[in-house]
Amino acid sequence: MKVRILFNRNLMLALAGMMAAAPAFAADKFETRLAPSPMTDGTRVNIAGEGRAAATLDGNMLTVSGDFHGLKSNATTAQLYFGIAIGAMGPKAFDLTVTPGRAGSISGSFKLSAAQAAGVRSGKFYVQINSEKAPDGNLTGWLLPPHPFPGEDVPEPGHGFLPQLDVPQH
Repeated sequence: MKVRILFNRNLMLALAGMMAAAPAFAADKFETRLAPSPMTDGTRVNIAGEGRAAATLDGNMLTVSGDFHGLKSNATTAQLYFGIAIGAMGPKAFDLTVTPGRAGSISGSFKLSAAQAAGVRSGKFYVQINSEKAPDGNLTGWLLPPHPFPGEDVPEPGHGFLPQLDVPQH
């Protein structure tokens, strides 16, 4: 009987230690390729560049970072927007910090509401970088779960990554 109690006690201590060391939940990761914003004949001459952004949602804290290059004029502002669906524009939610140049970085950390956190998980948030010559959008990208980014003009086998199918809608 004494051995059995010691074994159970040791097992309980080991389990308690593992539970204390493990996080309550894993942080969710998101990423995007920043590409030229939608263009018209009048804005086409001013919109260029590319970049990447990554985000981590840890509980209700969202942290965003990224970089960009190739803009035709200096970046002026960067924001996170909350669209109604993947690929659908929406209102500004947060301002990001941006390097004021043709190349640079973006960053920010924000406390989200439950609805905003669900929006991040379902692909409704997007990053937009504005520039002097493209004040209404130079680079744009939706934050989605990590996925392969094929090269330009490179065919992808299978259905590839289709956000409307591959991102859970909450």
